[in-house]
Amino acid sequence: MRAVLAIQRGMSGEPPRVERFEVSFEAGQSVLDGLRIVRQQADPSLAFRFSCINANACKECMMLIDGDVDYACTVRLKEGVTALAPLPKKALIRDLVTEIAPPDERLRF
Repeated sequence: MRAVLAIQRGMSGEPPRVERFEVSFEAGQSVLDGLRIVRQQADPSLAFRFSCINANACKECMMLIDGDVDYACTVRLKEGVTALAPLPKKALIRDLVTEIAPPDERLRF
C-alpha cells in the first residue's frame, strides 16, 4: 500500500509551503512511522518531534492531521493523501515542530 503525506514545511517568519512525500506502508503503521520513513529515505531535514521511549508521558508527536489535533503515533496511515501541519496557536519552530513547553519551563541558554 502507498500513502502520500502532504506536510506543511517552513520556519518561523517565512511563508509555509506544502511538500508531498509518497511512502509504502503496511496495515497498522502509524503516521509517525510514515514521517520516520520520509526522514530516513527522502529528506533528513524534515523536523518533527517524538519520544516514544517515554510511553504514555510523551505527547510530543501532537500535530494537525487532516485538520484535527491528534498524535502521529496513534493515527494510522491510509491510502491516499494525509495532510500534516504544525499545531495551531503555538509558536512555530520549524516544519511540524512548535513550542510546546510553558514559558516558565523552557531551557534558557
